[in-house]
Amino acid sequence: MLAILELLKHHKRVLYIDIDVHHGDGVEEAFYTTDRVLTVSFHKFGEYFPGTGDVKDVGANAGKYYSVNFPLKDGMDDSSYESIFKPVIGKIMQVYQPGSIVLQCGADSLCGDRLGCFNLSIKGHADCVKFVLAQKVPTLILGGGGYTIRNVSRCWTYETAVVLGEEIGDDLPYNDYYEYYGPDYKLHYPVSNMENLNIPENLEKIKNKVFEHLRQLQPAPNVPMHHTAPAADEDEDEDEDDPMRAADKSVEDGREFY
Repeated sequence: MLAILELLKHHKRVLYIDIDVHHGDGVEEAFYTTDRVLTVSFHKFGEYFPGTGDVKDVGANAGKYYSVNFPLKDGMDDSSYESIFKPVIGKIMQVYQPGSIVLQCGADSLCGDRLGCFNLSIKGHADCVKFVLAQKVPTLILGGGGYTIRNVSRCWTYETAVVLGEEIGDDLPYNDYYEYYGPDYKLHYPVSNMENLNIPENLEKIKNKVFEHLRQLQPAPNVPMHHTAPAADEDEDEDEDDPMRAADKSVEDGREFY
């Protein structure tokens, strides 16, 4: 939320994408009534925390249709996820034309997460990162949820390599936590054989519903830009006339911002 607020000082429109297994409710709520931020969340829905994120939740007032929700069921696998993620994000990029993107890469959507219920591989998860980066728009990539720690570290290590355009091997180097990654000691691990309850026909229906909402969007809004607030050092003269500011400045420790 705070990062998006900063980006809005420099970009007319910001796209927030959430691939955490949980609904991105906090960010959605913060920007629910504005068209300057479009939020899109792919998440488990139905008797699952936080219990929000129905496809019918689309925003309000000036932000109506600028909240996109794609509710999913247990067992979501790589191919099913790709079949919805790429078309939806591709369509949003076409109609919304954001100036920047914030991508939240929650690792609890991976197979084997202690709280999650999806069946994504690390490569399938990272394919979302690759597709977003391929849009050639300034992008801020964040972590998120993830409750099987050894798989979280695997995932974000691989996705860091994807961001940097580096190839890394599957054999893990020896480290202080090496034994956590046994018995194979590999970067990638196999997905389970859990049943995918996301029937292709249902995914197609939800995708068409999302597309129907996106058709309601106006062409990319022409939002006037505002000057950003002056930097702190530009107000030094004011400090001399304001004893409270002067007092605050006198106790500031430079290490606080290191």
